[in-house]
Amino acid sequence: MQLRSPLAAALLAIALVACSDASSGSEVADPPASAGRIAHPTEPAQLVLRVASEGGFVAPSSTLSAIPSVSLYGDGTLITPGPQVAIYPGPALPAIQQRHVSEEGVQAIVHAALETGLDHGRDMTDLGSVGVADAATTVLTLDASGARHTTRVYALGDLGGRPPGMSQQEFLARTRLQALVRKLARLDAWLPSGSITGATAYEASSARLFASSYRGDPSLPQAAVPWPLAQPLASSRRTTWPGGYGCLDVAGADWADTVMPAARSTNQLTPWLSDGRRWSLVFRPLLPDERGC
Repeated sequence: MQLRSPLAAALLAIALVACSDASSGSEVADPPASAGRIAHPTEPAQLVLRVASEGGFVAPSSTLSAIPSVSLYGDGTLITPGPQVAIYPGPALPAIQQRHVSEEGVQAIVHAALETGLDHGRDMTDLGSVGVADAATTVLTLDASGARHTTRVYALGDLGGRPPGMSQQEFLARTRLQALVRKLARLDAWLPSGSITGATAYEASSARLFASSYRGDPSLPQAAVPWPLAQPLASSRRTTWPGGYGCLDVAGADWADTVMPAARSTNQLTPWLSDGRRWSLVFRPLLPDERGC
């Protein structure tokens, strides 16, 4: 069975909604010009809105390296996955991009989220008999008007219509959330003119590195790369991360000047040599609100 990454699940949700009947009334309306200002966090590391994916039938390495499809911060920084290179093995570092949204644009995004009821955090992981196994759960987080709300929806975008056992109310709630995901994927089409900049590469100041004994592909042998830090990969902590990986925090100059430049020339199958052993590494650059292992 082909494995689906969280990013692929999010893109599938967007594609399915885009193909739906535009007259269904599921579109999230643009906020009126007279809409009042909504209070939200304003610091660069404070999250305002996030759309992420968790779980599902995917490889552990995909889960560990997954980037939320949308992360909007209080200062207007918007971080999303960058263009993905369709090669195997892929680059070791995930592509991440950032844009800047003006306060006017942030307000429009927050109002659009409120139109879907995201200020009423809820668990929507059942939603009736969805008839889909091993799907991911979409997690939407909104921090507005002094409170943070989280909504979880199982198999968002995996349904072509209302399945047996799902109420009309639940189906409409799911449809509105699908419409919001689609809307967030095309901000240039509806945000106020000039309120969002073009994309540039996001440069993280730290990262989580997930290490395991080497897991290569015998049909694609790779040249080994020396691990550049004095701290050995064997020191990575064995935690509850999936797939039996240990986790190592790398920050500051160790990350920016040493590990990240080395990783740029490697791929997902590159073996790293540390203390006479070969290791596989999964890189997860951290976003402004995220912490280490």
